[in-house]
Amino acid sequence: MDQDLSYQMAFGSYEDALRMVGEASPPRTAATPVSGARIQLFAAMVQDGNRSYWDAEFARQTWGGLLAPPALLMGWLIPPPWQPGGRPPAASLVLRVPLPGTTFINAANDVEFPHPILEGDVLTAVEELVSVSPEKRTRLGVGHFVETLETYRREDGTVVATCRNTLFRFTPGAPG
Repeated sequence: MDQDLSYQMAFGSYEDALRMVGEASPPRTAATPVSGARIQLFAAMVQDGNRSYWDAEFARQTWGGLLAPPALLMGWLIPPPWQPGGRPPAASLVLRVPLPGTTFINAANDVEFPHPILEGDVLTAVEELVSVSPEKRTRLGVGHFVETLETYRREDGTVVATCRNTLFRFTPGAPG
């Protein structure tokens, strides 16, 4: 079995990382449309009775179709871990930022939905590297904050969501 290298972090210097600021990933398009079955499975798992997820007629009149829960945003584009004859998924842009640091933790996440995501939408996302902080010392260790912006569009090009994410990439240990 071939080892999948798509999820390994790139290593390098702060200067290497700064050269990547502004770089964007190739567009990633979901393999399947937003599904009413997945919407309702998720709502059932979290016990959310919002009519917009369950009542097709109410959702059509209110939103134009069955509404996707905001918490499922990233899930629509997660590729399956295996596909027959498929290729390994592309690494997230944040993993390709060459920095020191052996691990990372999510520090902040801000999502906006200018338009609803509805059953049947096929989403495409592009991730852009927005910034890399100078070295910071925290209680977790020494590292850098890496900010990305992921833009989600439906097939007609309409932006339906933006996700600004900040990760702290660091080497665990005493901050010195």
